[in-house]
Amino acid sequence: MTTLLWFRRDLRLSDHSALTAACEQGPVVPVFIRDGMVDALGAAPKWRLGLSVAALSEALENRGSRLILRSGMPSEVLAELVEETGAERIFMSRSFHPETAERDLMLQERFADQDIEVKLFDGHVLFEPTSVETKTGGPYKVFSPYWKAIKNREVEDELDAPDKIPSPKSWPDSEKPSDLKFDDRMNRGAEVVRRFTEPGEAAAQKRLAQFIEEAVEDYDKMRDRPAVDGTSGMSEYLTYGEISPRQCWHAGVQAREAGKAGAEAFLRELGWREFAYHLMVHMPRILTDNWREKWDAFPWKDDERAAEIKAWKQGRTGIPFVDAGLREMYVTGRMHNRVRMIVASYLTKHLMTDWRVGQRWFEECLTDWDPASNAMGWQWVAGSGPDASPYFRVFNPMTQREKFDPDKEYITRWIAEGQDNPPDTALAYFEAIPRRWNMSPDDPYPEPIVALDEGRQRALEAYENRSF
Repeated sequence: MTTLLWFRRDLRLSDHSALTAACEQGPVVPVFIRDGMVDALGAAPKWRLGLSVAALSEALENRGSRLILRSGMPSEVLAELVEETGAERIFMSRSFHPETAERDLMLQERFADQDIEVKLFDGHVLFEPTSVETKTGGPYKVFSPYWKAIKNREVEDELDAPDKIPSPKSWPDSEKPSDLKFDDRMNRGAEVVRRFTEPGEAAAQKRLAQFIEEAVEDYDKMRDRPAVDGTSGMSEYLTYGEISPRQCWHAGVQAREAGKAGAEAFLRELGWREFAYHLMVHMPRILTDNWREKWDAFPWKDDERAAEIKAWKQGRTGIPFVDAGLREMYVTGRMHNRVRMIVASYLTKHLMTDWRVGQRWFEECLTDWDPASNAMGWQWVAGSGPDASPYFRVFNPMTQREKFDPDKEYITRWIAEGQDNPPDTALAYFEAIPRRWNMSPDDPYPEPIVALDEGRQRALEAYENRSF
């Protein structure tokens, strides 16, 4: 009674409903498939996924199991494994991306003809997106009422990791990790970014415990200060399912019950992630199109060869707070959330550039890339999305820097030009970038490609007389 357990964005052993159910049935063959969706990932998230897969493989081996690696179309790979192992069921955690959701339905239909059960389990979000509805029965389009609807909703207890995972009498062949080519596009940047990421479930649990113990108390006050380690750091771990949202939620609730002031704000941020998936399931166009269709006629630029867009990508806009954020992303694979808003606002408003240009660059460079959260974030800033920032709100990077980085610690950490003795973090940027960019820490820091007041005025004039 063997079960194939297909790991996807649930690369952990604890609080894993599909794994727990599979272990109760008998022998389990864990498998990871490098399919077309994996190959389509940007360089950084694909590379980071490989680190997570390696950590999961080690964790499985520690429990007497192993992870089978295969490449190809999931339907064909799973069919081959069914034949090789005699498996009678295939378990997996539910995915909510429109492409994978459709594919999973087709898999269920295909294997039903062979009396092979394909079962989907919860785990990537707190609540099934279709289970949260307005009083009239439709989806929420504004976060505040959505949050009101879920914040006191019961969340199931998390599951312990199995002490032992039943093994089959014989194991099918597995590809080598190098065969999956997770790092095929990271080049020399991989060595740099590796210094700033700690993959795997154990690291995720350690980080969550540290945050709850040391930082959640002041989370609401410090999470907007990019020079301070004041955020949870959970986004990357949630992206790959190295930790579950239930585990984060229960930790936040316990902190709130212990009287830690910032816990409510942390829970609310988990709610934002839920809202992103709610929108993606009900209105999948948010991933690719302006959610507000009236924005389709807005005169955004989208020529990625343009000098201004190239300068933005390279962190050479001449606006230190913007450039520091883009360089932090290139070095660490992450960017502080407050700075993400400023960086996105500068691109879409000061540079009048289509939000999808920025979305694609983030998809290439972020190790915590999440399609739902990032699409919602970009459209929120641009003004084209649901529950969006007002279109006339243009973040001023200078006043934002004065408010949230008053001592210039963050800028100093990430921009080397102009410093007599720049820190290693700022120098690491020049280690990671392509040589063809021809940039050096000894270069003079560039003048602004667009003056802040000029860019703001240009954006407001474009918005004028448009009915949004």
